[in-house]
Amino acid sequence: MRSIRFCISILWLTIGCMSAAFAASDLHRDAVASRALQRDLAMLVYLPDGYDGSTQKYPVLYLLHGASDTEQAWIDDANIQGKLDNLISSGAMAPSIVVMPGCKGCWWVDSPGSKMETAFWSDLVPQLENRYRADGTGGGRFLLGISAGGHGAVRFAMKYPGRITAVAALSPAAYHATPPVTSCARQSEAFRGADGQFSQDLWAANNYTNFIQEFAGRHSPLPIYLLSGDSDLHKIGFETTLLFNALHDIQPEVTKLRIVDGGHTWGVWAPALDDAIRYLYRPIGAGHA
Repeated sequence: MRSIRFCISILWLTIGCMSAAFAASDLHRDAVASRALQRDLAMLVYLPDGYDGSTQKYPVLYLLHGASDTEQAWIDDANIQGKLDNLISSGAMAPSIVVMPGCKGCWWVDSPGSKMETAFWSDLVPQLENRYRADGTGGGRFLLGISAGGHGAVRFAMKYPGRITAVAALSPAAYHATPPVTSCARQSEAFRGADGQFSQDLWAANNYTNFIQEFAGRHSPLPIYLLSGDSDLHKIGFETTLLFNALHDIQPEVTKLRIVDGGHTWGVWAPALDDAIRYLYRPIGAGHA
């Protein structure tokens, strides 16, 4: 009996410790007023355990979803709060504010119907980083994007490297030449010309290939993590390898590539988030591997 009571006590102690470690984080809905979009920009915001009782500033991680998703996908498909709690409690990630803006159908670029790039940098980032105790400068602003959000994260890395600490792109829809017929980029308003059809010129103007030469001329390397499934139907494994090769020529020590089993699904992305986020936060601590 003493043995049973001892085991029960240990069990409750373990549950209590887990509750203390994880229960105090907060994931809630918020929005910022966007002049660029002429509407509110909705978002999910994660605040780490201890935020309410602290006066410190926290680094910020922005998560950019894919074209067919909304910010809700981070909850439904990635169990994002539990994942962040575990990463922070294990020391793999510094306690951070994590922001998940929502823009279903967008590709994180400016277009006649949705100036999402301007909204991100001119509306979301300054308002968020003023509203919360955020340290968005000096090594405290991270980006991670999936699919079309990966296109956005890579493009932002090329165009605004001085504003970002590190970037991860999972199955980035960053096609070096043109999107395949399977890609929803061909139906997106972001890349539609005056005739209502897909515009190769608009794609090229907004693609990373338009910014990589200028990126190559900068002196400070920007850590970039790339991942794709090997059976991605959009051939993003091939495209991600091309992107990796181009970046590896520029900054070999801080550009990483992972090719894993799987296609263009959350079955690839959700498990990959742990490794990607660990890589993002290594500039703060242990270097790169």
